[in-house]
Amino acid sequence: MPCFKNAREVSGISLSDRAFHYGDGCFTTARIRHGRIELESLHMARLQLSCERLLLHADLSWIDQTLHVLQQQFLEVNGTLKIIISRGEGQRGYSLPEHSADVWVFFYPKAVDDFQIEKIKSGVLQQVLGLSMPGLVGLKSLNRLEQVLLKNEADQRGWPEALVTDVQGTVVEGVSSNCFIRLNNTWITPELRYNGVHGVMRAEILSRMQQQGIQCEQRFINLDDISKFESLFFCNALSPMKLVTELNQQALNVQPCIELFNTLQLDQIH
Repeated sequence: MPCFKNAREVSGISLSDRAFHYGDGCFTTARIRHGRIELESLHMARLQLSCERLLLHADLSWIDQTLHVLQQQFLEVNGTLKIIISRGEGQRGYSLPEHSADVWVFFYPKAVDDFQIEKIKSGVLQQVLGLSMPGLVGLKSLNRLEQVLLKNEADQRGWPEALVTDVQGTVVEGVSSNCFIRLNNTWITPELRYNGVHGVMRAEILSRMQQQGIQCEQRFINLDDISKFESLFFCNALSPMKLVTELNQQALNVQPCIELFNTLQLDQIH
């Protein structure tokens, strides 16, 4: 797993780095194919927004420079990139240092093919999300303790992905994915006003649905509606459709998801 800090390969992190002490930064995880980041414009836009909200002064051109280095090292640059923006080294305490943030890139080489539908069994987790500070809603900050605990519960239940609700009793997302729900013959994705991540694949799917004239509501979904779900799938940058065949042991209709996957050509993500 090659690791780069500001386009220079490194093998460790400073003990005074604020990413280590406070989770002070943001990140994105992307699939890379033939040296190109898929959904690059969406990833970069979210990183830029995250840096603005978190007051991180980061030179994102380090990412392109890192890709250039990777292309010199590998015949084929295929796999997964994790891009981390850290505020960098600092003194003890919460006060912000004045220097620029650091751009870290981790490369996980792996052969990549066109996307395919993944079929899973899932359920609703007992643990719930809280409400985020308004300025942090939608961002992928480095503080992922909620997801760590939620993923542990999902693993204990044998679910590759699971539905997560919040303290207000509304559906939010998956542990590491956004979700789309078929209810009353209408596609819905939860409104992410108080928590959740504004995922790049969610944005791409919404854009393609609009282009195809397929209605999709963005609204709050209550716990009482879960038993009425007709279809459900999860999505993130590494998988456009994890199709749920059973939710809490209740069979769901997979055909609307398959038809949507084909209509939107989700096997082709660039």
